[in-house]
Amino acid sequence: MIKKIIIYVLLPIKLIYSQSHDQIQLANQYFQQGDIEKAKYIYEELAENPYNTQLIAGNYLTLLKSTAEYDQAEKFLQNAIKTFPSNIQFQSSLAGVYSEAGDIEKLDNYIKQLRKDSRTNPFQLSILAQYLANEQLYQESILFFEDSREVRKNPTVHALELASIYRMVNNKPAMIEEYLNYASDSPNRLSYIKNLLQSFIQEEEELDELESTLIRKMQENAEDTKFAELLLWVELQRKNFYGAFIQARAIDKRNDRPGDRSMDIGRIALENAAYDDAEEIFQYVAKTYQDTRNYQYARRFWMESKEQKIKNTFPINPIEIRELANQYQGLFQELQPSQTAFEALRSKALLHAFYLNEIDIAAQLLNQLVNNPRAGIQLVSQSKLDLGDIYLLKGESWEATLLYSQVEKAYKSHELGYNAKLRNARLHYFTGNFALAKGHLDILKKNTTREISNDAISLGMLITDNTALDTTDAVMQEFANIELLIFQNQKAQANQRLTQMLEKYNHHSITDEVFWLKSKLELESGNTNNAINYLDQILASYSYDILADDAAFKKAEIYERQLKDVEQAKSLYQQFLVDYPGSMYVAEARKRFRQLRGDIIN
Repeated sequence: MIKKIIIYVLLPIKLIYSQSHDQIQLANQYFQQGDIEKAKYIYEELAENPYNTQLIAGNYLTLLKSTAEYDQAEKFLQNAIKTFPSNIQFQSSLAGVYSEAGDIEKLDNYIKQLRKDSRTNPFQLSILAQYLANEQLYQESILFFEDSREVRKNPTVHALELASIYRMVNNKPAMIEEYLNYASDSPNRLSYIKNLLQSFIQEEEELDELESTLIRKMQENAEDTKFAELLLWVELQRKNFYGAFIQARAIDKRNDRPGDRSMDIGRIALENAAYDDAEEIFQYVAKTYQDTRNYQYARRFWMESKEQKIKNTFPINPIEIRELANQYQGLFQELQPSQTAFEALRSKALLHAFYLNEIDIAAQLLNQLVNNPRAGIQLVSQSKLDLGDIYLLKGESWEATLLYSQVEKAYKSHELGYNAKLRNARLHYFTGNFALAKGHLDILKKNTTREISNDAISLGMLITDNTALDTTDAVMQEFANIELLIFQNQKAQANQRLTQMLEKYNHHSITDEVFWLKSKLELESGNTNNAINYLDQILASYSYDILADDAAFKKAEIYERQLKDVEQAKSLYQQFLVDYPGSMYVAEARKRFRQLRGDIIN
């Protein structure tokens, strides 16, 4: 008897559930199809049963708000809150209805009541804040997050949520403050915060705001290095390497480190061709931390900064090269028998070989390294490659290839081995064995470093483009001979021969390559305008060819670095991005354009 009663009670309930479910599906289908009236009619009937409230709330409220039936939406939500008083989403949705209806008085009174009711419950406050943000009630959401902070007695909790809201309302100062609040809790968050700031701070004014906020926080807590690290990062975004060094120097002192962060900034400056800054930074470390592990490295990088500055100032001053070679000798004598000393000796040898035309002195120094067991295996092998280059300078190609092949065999799957194979390929190119050179280059196009692969692709394309239709290879051989003269530092003769080639082969496929080499030689001679003229000839007559993007990028770079014409350089980089969207230089061109425009970038 009892079983029969239970069955009679459950059957109607099951039937009601089945009918409601079918009706909900039908209403949702009408809603999705845009049949508002039919959907609304069914939802209204379903809303009379509290059981359906949570199942229809989303679509029904969207429908009512889309038709501006705010009173009905308010009534529905008030009933829903009575039935489900712990449902925070219904509470925030009611605030959203008041906001969309434009009833500011109701909204304000309701928010005040919600804050009062939730005052002692930090969890409820934070959930309400999140739901209010979803309703785009950002100011109200901020109030609830701040209430939660107050109850928790934690001034940095919800920092990321608040930063996100301030970003959406375009309150950059408050956004910055909250991101820094988040970073203050743990040094492990610095990288994450840098990435966020990188994404959201785009203007110089915003960077100024970040800088002033960081300075204030540093003053409030002088022992906390996190904000100093972020300020250092700000200076790096501005390419203000000396400013970054000032912060790095302070961090090193505070952490009792022998110039570690300063060395980092010096290397970044050197990589970015800020040679004066790099030189000053490494000089500081070398003089300040003479009895530490960083001393030798600082001395070495100090010299490298000087070297790069001299080599990239055209025309190159031989007196400065001579002085640099003497300084490398002094560094070797001071630090031998350390690895840094041997590296200094190699640098000195290369200056004698390629800039002072003192090949015998260079060979003597390199042989000294090759025969010194303390020099280290890799440095010895690198010196063998350099010796091979010197034999090539002297015209002794057989001796050169023997040394290249030794290193290639010893380091088959190593960068040194790839470098040796590339030099062998270059040697075969110089000597007119283009097929053998091409074979080496085809291997190097893959499974090597990016730089070697690019060099291999470039030389391989030069050979292919200028030998495919020339049965004798005579023009290619003449051009290769000129490149060998340049390698041997006989640049005046090479330039003269290039001029003769232009007269003889004015319409040959190699003409753009001749223009490119002449531009390079003119630039190294300090004839900047002549260099630009040859680049312009490539752009005018060979805009379809492989060197067009190289020429366009180089022209922009000359205006930026040699002529210091920011506006013209900026214009040229911008045009480059339009004309050559598939170029390998696109990323660098975009970076330089944004730097010149004053954007904040990595």
